[in-house]
Amino acid sequence: MNTNPIELLAHRPPFRFVDVVDELIAGERCVARWQIVGDEPWLAGHFPGNPIVPGVLQLEALAQTGGIALLSDERYLGKLPLFGGAEAVRWRRVVRPGDEILMTVDMERLSARGGWAIAKASVDGQETVRARLMFVLA
Repeated sequence: MNTNPIELLAHRPPFRFVDVVDELIAGERCVARWQIVGDEPWLAGHFPGNPIVPGVLQLEALAQTGGIALLSDERYLGKLPLFGGAEAVRWRRVVRPGDEILMTVDMERLSARGGWAIAKASVDGQETVRARLMFVLA
């Protein structure tokens, strides 16, 4: 692949939550990072004086990481992966400005219409969230 794998995503700033891809196995696995700088506009309201990265944005970042793994496989190039659901979601650590989230997504099952992935994120070796993610292809 000659391009930056992040460019495979349809997402663009300010709603792209993957900064760097560290590992990519097409259609199987993606390991990526998202740096929380502190000037993200949604931090001002979540929560004033006590900024915390919303859990749903952490899930979205994991879904985007999985999207990179999926779209790097030629069979799915040009498709639009959409969030289809999440199971067994557990948040375990608060994420704050200055934290860098390490995200790992392993594809569990793929088909022409969608699939499942196991996703987890951590900061400094401490798990922040884990989930089983379902996606559909449009």
